[in-house]
Amino acid sequence: MTRALLFALGAAALVPTSAATLQAREAAAAASPSASLRAEIAKRAGSDLREFYAARDNRPLWIAANGVSPAAARLLDLLETAPRDRIKPGKVKASALARAFEAARGGTPEDLAKAEVAASKSYVAYVKALRSGKRAPMIYESEALSPAVPTARSALQTAERAPSLEGHLRTMAWMHPLYAPLRKALDDATLDEAQRRQIALNLDRLRAIPANPASRYVLVDTASARLWMYENGRPAGTMRVVVGKPEEAMQTPTMAGYIRYAVVNPYWNVPPDLVRSRVAWNVNTKGTTYLGNGGYQVLSDWSDQARPIDPARIDWRAVEAGGDTAPRVRQLPGGSNFMGTVKFMFPNDQGIYLHDTPDKDLLRKDVRQLSSGCVRLEDAQRLGRWLMNRPLPRRPRGDPEQRLALPELVPVYITYLTAMPEGGRIVFRDDVYARDRLGDARLALGGRSRADRP
Repeated sequence: MTRALLFALGAAALVPTSAATLQAREAAAAASPSASLRAEIAKRAGSDLREFYAARDNRPLWIAANGVSPAAARLLDLLETAPRDRIKPGKVKASALARAFEAARGGTPEDLAKAEVAASKSYVAYVKALRSGKRAPMIYESEALSPAVPTARSALQTAERAPSLEGHLRTMAWMHPLYAPLRKALDDATLDEAQRRQIALNLDRLRAIPANPASRYVLVDTASARLWMYENGRPAGTMRVVVGKPEEAMQTPTMAGYIRYAVVNPYWNVPPDLVRSRVAWNVNTKGTTYLGNGGYQVLSDWSDQARPIDPARIDWRAVEAGGDTAPRVRQLPGGSNFMGTVKFMFPNDQGIYLHDTPDKDLLRKDVRQLSSGCVRLEDAQRLGRWLMNRPLPRRPRGDPEQRLALPELVPVYITYLTAMPEGGRIVFRDDVYARDRLGDARLALGGRSRADRP
C-alpha cells in the first residue's frame, strides 16, 4: 500500500494528536457497531481470536464506522516497514491487510469484518515475530528474563487496554521504550548506509530486552558507560559507570540477571589473570611487603574454609611467567579495596556485578571503558537506596561480607548501544568493543565465577 493510500485511510494516524483526543476518537468509532458487523466478526474470528472478541461483544478494535481507524493505518505502516525489524512483510501479511483495508472503504459489514479480523491477525503475528525473532545474543540467568512471546488473546488485550490504541502502535509499547524512536530514525533520508546498519544492529540488541521486565529494573549500556534505573517503564535516575576495557578478555558481556542482595564491607577476590599480571609483578618488584601495604591476603584455596598462608611460600616469578598456578589472593575490606563499600550481586558464571569504587577519578572521564569487566558505580549509595528502599551504611563496620537481601529481586540488563535515542535525536557512539564491526556473538568472559572482575 502506498503512503498516499495510508493517508486516505487514516490520515489522523500520521498527525500529532493528544492522547485524550485519540482515545475519545477511538472510543467513539467503536462505541456503536452495527449488529450485522458484530455478527460478521463473530463468524470470522478463528479459534485464536474468538475469546478475545466474545469478551468485547464482538465490537471491532481496528475498524471505525466509516472504514479504517487511524490506529489501523499506523499498524499497516509498521507491517509494510517490517524489514527494519528483520521480518518479511509476507510473514505478517501486509499486502493482504492492505487489500482488506481498501475493500473496507466500501463499508459493507462483511468487508469491514474481514478487515477487522485481518488486522488483529496481522498485529498478533507482528508482535509475536518481534518478540521471538532475530535478536543479538545475550546471556540470561533465567529464561524468565528473555522476551516472552504472548498469546494472541494477551497481545490483543494489552492493545485494547492502552489509553490510546494509536499511541500503543506509535510507541510500539510491546517493545523496550528505546526501540520505537530508534526504529523511527530510519525515516531520516539523510542517514548514510553505515548509520543505517548501525541502527539495525542496535535494534537487534534492543529486541533482546523485554518491553517492561519488571516494575523496577536496571539497564547498563557499556557503549556509553551509563546506568539507568527504570521504574514503571520510565527512567527514574541515571549515573555514570566504568565498564570493561576494549580488550576482548576484559569486555563487560551482554547479559541479564536478577540482583538478589548487596554485600557490604566486601572482600575483593583477585581474578587469577590479574594475580599473574598485576599482583605477581608487584611482589617481584617490591617484595611481599606490597601485599601487606595493599591489604592483600594469600589464601590456601577457593573454598569457604580457606585459610591465610605465608606469601613467601609462593614462587611469584613462576606465577608471573604463567608456569605456576596462580594462588588465591583477596583484598581486605576498607581503604583502597577495589570493591569500595558495597557490591550488588546477580550471581553469574562470568563473575560480573555492580560495585562501588574508591577511584572516582575514572568516573569523571568521557571514555570509561577502563575496568576488568565489572561495572563500577558513580554513586553506589544512591543505587543502594533505590534497590533496598532504605539507605545503606555509609561507613560499614563490623564483619566483612555482610549480606543484605533486597526486598524483591530486581532485574539488571547489560547491553551495548552504539546508537541510542537521546533528547529527541539519535546519538551515534564509537564501536569501542568492535561488536558492530565483528559481530555480537563474541561474548567475552567465560566461566570466572570464583573471582571478581573489578
